[in-house]
Amino acid sequence: MGEIIKLFLVFARIGAVTFGGGYAMLPILQREVVEKYHWATNDELTDYYAVGQCTPGVIAVNTATFVGSKIKGIPGGISATLGVVSPSIVIITIIAAFLSNFAELAVVKNAFAGIRVCVCVLIFNAVWKLLKGAVIDKLTFIIFLVVLLLSSFTDAAPANLVVAAGIVGLAAKKIGGAL
Repeated sequence: MGEIIKLFLVFARIGAVTFGGGYAMLPILQREVVEKYHWATNDELTDYYAVGQCTPGVIAVNTATFVGSKIKGIPGGISATLGVVSPSIVIITIIAAFLSNFAELAVVKNAFAGIRVCVCVLIFNAVWKLLKGAVIDKLTFIIFLVVLLLSSFTDAAPANLVVAAGIVGLAAKKIGGAL
């Protein structure tokens, strides 16, 4: 029972301090889940994010569910999921009650502008760490570049890109590639 409560509390803390959506949670998830509690490896976290991107729902919620399920099965998945969404539900309810009164204030607009910039930097740092572990040879570098270009300059669905990259990785392994 202690591990289930710990899952809830850790993911509630993550949910309470993360602004900017699921991608903004990546550096915090990496620090807490991988480095502090060792509930997953960097590769597993990357996989959870990839699958979370391809499945219905919010990436952060899906990732919390995957981590919780890995640690404590279905009860762990439920606990981590409830933990990550509970702060948002409370905070959004409070903000919704007051936002219309304050949204146009310059101080609020400026605060959100600063938060957005900070979130971009946090996401970049997390992506950089994951990139170092994921791009390990010429083939993974080529996959990275192709996916980066397709996602940047086309309307390709993220799920299709993940599936295609997986197929290329499998094909390369079958053929004897470096993966």
